[in-house]
Amino acid sequence: MSFKREKVKDYFLLDTNVENMFINEYMASAPGEYVKVYLFALMYADLGEQVSNEMIAKHLSMDPEDVLKAWTYWENMGVIRKDFTDSENKFDYGVEFVALKGQLYGSQDTPNPTAGQGITEMMADEEIKTMFSDIEKILGRILSSTEVRQINSWITDYQASPEMIAYCFEYCAEKKKTSVRYVEAVVKNWAQQGVRTAEDVEKLRSEDEKKQYHYKRIFQALGFNRNATEEERRIMDRWFDDLGFAIDKVLEACGKTAGISSPNINYVNKVLENWHKEGGGNGGETGEVTTGEIMDYYETLRRLEEREAADRRAEVYEKIPRIKEIENELNRLNSERSRIIISDTIDKKEATKQIKEKTDSLNAEQAFLLTDNGFELDYMDVKYTCPDCKDTGILETGERCGCFGTITKKKIQLLKEKVNK
Repeated sequence: MSFKREKVKDYFLLDTNVENMFINEYMASAPGEYVKVYLFALMYADLGEQVSNEMIAKHLSMDPEDVLKAWTYWENMGVIRKDFTDSENKFDYGVEFVALKGQLYGSQDTPNPTAGQGITEMMADEEIKTMFSDIEKILGRILSSTEVRQINSWITDYQASPEMIAYCFEYCAEKKKTSVRYVEAVVKNWAQQGVRTAEDVEKLRSEDEKKQYHYKRIFQALGFNRNATEEERRIMDRWFDDLGFAIDKVLEACGKTAGISSPNINYVNKVLENWHKEGGGNGGETGEVTTGEIMDYYETLRRLEEREAADRRAEVYEKIPRIKEIENELNRLNSERSRIIISDTIDKKEATKQIKEKTDSLNAEQAFLLTDNGFELDYMDVKYTCPDCKDTGILETGERCGCFGTITKKKIQLLKEKVNK
């Protein structure tokens, strides 16, 4: 008597063996898209069938580039090995799934040249070492080896600098979002926008906060109680970036929707586009003076005020040479304080305190010298005609300053005459 078992011919009715170590140690902290790539390819590996990255991308509705990033990620995690068939082509390789139990119990049948190494090497880089130290301080815990490899992969996958990654963890922690997966999404987004340093991040955040204020004010004016869609944000950004409107002019256009039954962004967009065409650009005209002429007026006014401040400063330097020495020393101390703040100095608090004491002493000496020689304390400062907007026409909130509407042809002419004297 013989026995045999019917073979299942449909591959998709079979089972794929996934090690529990992968589920417990690697899957939970990995990006979901990368887990899908791993499992899909593992199924074909068990079947002994060939599958291309392009086919994986098509089945999983992903970009082929993200599939390649997934293999780089899993290689860094030590769960797969790349088998290059052409040393000159870094994209031409096969993938070997590592037996994870072999890593745990040290089986010689499943060597893993990447496991257990790499972390020591990466920590030899002082910049990366500082990055991980800062991240652990921000999170208030020790990073796992899996998280360390995952975070380190962002440097190559997204061309993100260690400085930017550490700053991103701090930014996300402020929003009470500390999962590594969430931070990675932010790092990827920043990297796609060309952000590389902490200074780039600050600039991006400042611009983003200003945009968020604009979106909120516009939607309040339209009576919308929801967030803007991506397309609506694109349209609103164009009003400020391309058409050159200030927020108060945009809100005025929003007011034009009061007479229609269903206020919408497209209606406001049409109003602003018409105003832009009628005014020849830059938001139309204000009275008999165009916005372009007004902005030129502000720029000329600031140049004149800065020139006058420079003349007053030169006058003070000539009469009291010690003032210039004090200002140079204050600038040096400010630079030193900034360096200490971003450094990993142990006695940072004490060093900052000493600099503050020196700064206070120098400021007191400068104030005494100025008043003792008959100068006001702000004599060397730029004296703006409008202290609210500092002669820019725009307040910090993004709204147009009240002085904007007071500029006339006569004022512009008088300023030109004063500059040409």
